[in-house]
Amino acid sequence: MISDWGPILKSLKKDILEIWGSFDSSSLRNQVQKLETASTQPGFWDNHDEAEKTMAQIKQIKNKYEPWEELIRQEEDAQALLSLVQEAGDESMEVELRETIGSLNESYEKLKTLQLLGEENDSASAFVTIHAGAGGTESCDWAAMLYRMYGRWVVDRGFKMTMLDIQEADGGIKSVDVQIDGDFAHGLLKGEGGIHRLVRISPFDSSRRRHTSFASVYISPVFEDDIEIEVKSEDIRVDTYRASGAGGQHVNKTSSAVRMTHLKTGIIAQCQNERSQLKNRATAIKVLKSRLYEYYRQKRDEKRASSAAKKMDIGWGNQIRSYVFHPYTMVKDLRTRHENRNVQAVMDGNLNPFIESYLRWRIGKTDDA
Repeated sequence: MISDWGPILKSLKKDILEIWGSFDSSSLRNQVQKLETASTQPGFWDNHDEAEKTMAQIKQIKNKYEPWEELIRQEEDAQALLSLVQEAGDESMEVELRETIGSLNESYEKLKTLQLLGEENDSASAFVTIHAGAGGTESCDWAAMLYRMYGRWVVDRGFKMTMLDIQEADGGIKSVDVQIDGDFAHGLLKGEGGIHRLVRISPFDSSRRRHTSFASVYISPVFEDDIEIEVKSEDIRVDTYRASGAGGQHVNKTSSAVRMTHLKTGIIAQCQNERSQLKNRATAIKVLKSRLYEYYRQKRDEKRASSAAKKMDIGWGNQIRSYVFHPYTMVKDLRTRHENRNVQAVMDGNLNPFIESYLRWRIGKTDDA
């Protein structure tokens, strides 16, 4: 009924204005104005790197308030449409109204989640690594399923995923490294790091028995080239090898793939997505620095050191989330207790409720500490 949409829109407006009222938009605008004034000064682009940082800073500050201003304009448009529908009494226009309010609510939920992000490196893009656990084909298939799940989430979010390295195996993926580019990609995905457990009737078991499989997900931020992590040449071993998988004949016939091993920590970074060994080497060192940064940061924080997915056994007792397909269907985060009985929707990329619940849980844990 048309009359039902009025209270819904009123409640949504109240939620939007409540968050908008917490902004010091004038201060943010002043920061932007100062930076934009600096960008118009003669010689601003003489130092291209610094200029790019300033322009990125302008964009980052604007992203804090401009989307909310646009959301308020959308809410006003929805109110105008509601008034038009009510005056006309045309039930056929309710479809457009429902879609408009649905889109408004979806935009609000995304922005509300971003408000929970304020930690260092939250705004960065993310490196994501998925490793199959012990279990052969079962775990490799599970790793491939997780890779698809995050890929669907990336598409829905409007982000970009770039393959860096993949080790395929019978029935799935042994390990895969990707870069996910988008505003706050690292902040949104940081809670996905850990062990993911799958329970299902195995499609590879002729006896149709239930199997439990594990895979690990590791998240680290993508840094600019000025990251202050020193990697000495004597501390790393660089191996080159022929790339596998898709990429053309040239990729598979030359040793263009690069694997870097940090000897002191055992951390490995590899890349094979480019035909040029030089480009793969540059990407690999970027990934290595990112992982070293996370490693040393976690090492300084004893409470979180044990949570590094790379250092966990990929098995019982360490999982952060369970995906149960049998004997019932449920995805449950074991930290936040958030759950969803629509397993297929989650596997199709519906991760935002889990992401938001983790961010709220994390803030609560920080306050308790």
